[in-house]
Amino acid sequence: MRKNRDVPGTTVTAPDPAPPPARALRLGAIVAISCMAQFMIVLDSTIVTVALPAMRESLRLSAEQQQWVVDSYLVVLGGLLLFAARVGDLVGHRRIFRIGLVVFTLASLAGGLASGGALLIAARAVQGVGAAALAPSSLSLISTTHAEGGRRTKALALWSLAGGAAAAVGVVLGGVLTAELDWRWVLFVNVPIGAALFAASGPVLPGTARHAERGRRLDLPGALLATLGAAILTFGFTRAPIDGWSSAQVLGPLVAAPVLLALFALVETGSASPLVPPSFFRSRRLGVGNAITFCLGATMTAALVMITLYLQQCIGYSALRSGLALVPMTIVLVVGTLLSRPLLSRLGPHPLLAGGGLIAAGGLVWMSYVPTHSAYLPHVLGPTLVTGLGISSMLLAVTVAATAGVDPKNAGVASGLMTTSRQIGGALGLAALTSIADFAARSDRTADPVAAAVHGYQVAFLSNAGIMLLAVFAVLLLPREPRREPRRD
Repeated sequence: MRKNRDVPGTTVTAPDPAPPPARALRLGAIVAISCMAQFMIVLDSTIVTVALPAMRESLRLSAEQQQWVVDSYLVVLGGLLLFAARVGDLVGHRRIFRIGLVVFTLASLAGGLASGGALLIAARAVQGVGAAALAPSSLSLISTTHAEGGRRTKALALWSLAGGAAAAVGVVLGGVLTAELDWRWVLFVNVPIGAALFAASGPVLPGTARHAERGRRLDLPGALLATLGAAILTFGFTRAPIDGWSSAQVLGPLVAAPVLLALFALVETGSASPLVPPSFFRSRRLGVGNAITFCLGATMTAALVMITLYLQQCIGYSALRSGLALVPMTIVLVVGTLLSRPLLSRLGPHPLLAGGGLIAAGGLVWMSYVPTHSAYLPHVLGPTLVTGLGISSMLLAVTVAATAGVDPKNAGVASGLMTTSRQIGGALGLAALTSIADFAARSDRTADPVAAAVHGYQVAFLSNAGIMLLAVFAVLLLPREPRREPRRD
């Protein structure tokens, strides 16, 4: 009998013995492969942003095409995540993971070789298909091979670290590759990584899912409604900064998506093989955990993209210099996530989520004081370090809190829900805060356009702090793990 170090106040009846050396080595390899895949997926969400000006000049992209280079990936990824996650539960996470690797890698190669805007956008959409297969499978492979305990928490810490670090590394690496080589390398970089992961995953990953439900059919009506609802919702939010919130291109999807998602929930309650188990809709833990993940995705994506735009458009930094300016934040995200693991074992997820959210909100408030003539140390380094520290405290905690107690046979769909929440949160947050920045800049009566743009970013950073405070409020609604008495033999 021992205390559960992952959630204070609970006990577990099963021991947590060290696995044999061969099994320990294989588990370590599974974690490494899953983390590298997660890193590659999240990296691709930000690395392209820095290279967009070079892509536009090289391929003569229109403003519409330039935006679709980003949006095509996000829309397809957001729409297919839940569907791909459930397919992984049914046919095996290893199979879906390897299929996703092949699709993502080949699409990255095609995108790097693209000779025109249409080909590049099509390649990015296919990348989204591969990423949708990879993202939930990478987390499910950890959940289904590691029993709850210290080793599983360590594995989840590394997975969360990979995603958190990749978001910041993407900005840095995108600047370096674009400046020193060519924009095509922001896509080519995925090819050797994907090939290496495919070669390594064959002998390492388990041959079948531990809890594959053989003979069970996929809920096709539910899958269609979930995919369309998530894709249309993502499309609406990604178009808002371009077309405006009152345009038909935005209002139509934002009205249709909730209707489709409501129909999806209705279909699931009467399905014999639901895409999402009905118990998920009743689980406060899953609901609140995904709400926090949604806010975290919005804050991280918007903060990284907008500070990069501020540095390039308002301060005059090059793509390389703006990327290097965020290296310290990347280091803090890595170190902070690693340090959060022992704190999680001692304190549980609630203090880390609430405290990290408050710290991140404070960093964003500090960031809202950026001036037109910025000094790096007080106006960029300081607030990005504080924001990164707060976010790093939350990445592992929210993963553990939202997935604790989930039946391994539903690990894929639980992982898919979390990844979907994070991706749609990022798309929504960036769209909303970009619109807020544009509106504030247009409302500024200053004759200087740079000063007006800075004012827009100030308002957006302050609004982003508000999103983080919503996450802190949600932590109050997150149920604590009930105390379980030791079993008497």
